[in-house]
Amino acid sequence: MTYIIAEPCVDILDRACVEECPVDCIYEGKRMLYIHPDECVDCGACEPACPVEAIFYEDDLPEEWNDYYDANVGFFDELGSPGGAAAEGPKDFDHPFVAALPPMNQE
Repeated sequence: MTYIIAEPCVDILDRACVEECPVDCIYEGKRMLYIHPDECVDCGACEPACPVEAIFYEDDLPEEWNDYYDANVGFFDELGSPGGAAAEGPKDFDHPFVAALPPMNQE
């Protein structure tokens, strides 16, 4: 099991969750953040830190955001498991599902 970042993060990229993650498993894409499913230790520190409530435990992911499960896992298909987001830095790409989304309203 792992945590999943969903739609409220798209085009927000707040990064408060990154600061709370003790294992550095939250990676930055071009439009949103992604939690590495193999590096996450399920501690839950990221979930309450998210100001837009975009992080969900896998089993608690709202049905309307099920596609974000595949987006979170698939983001790492080419990237692999680098062993830490800080050394990788922001990436200039997203999972195709996220890349194809229209711009999100930033109120």
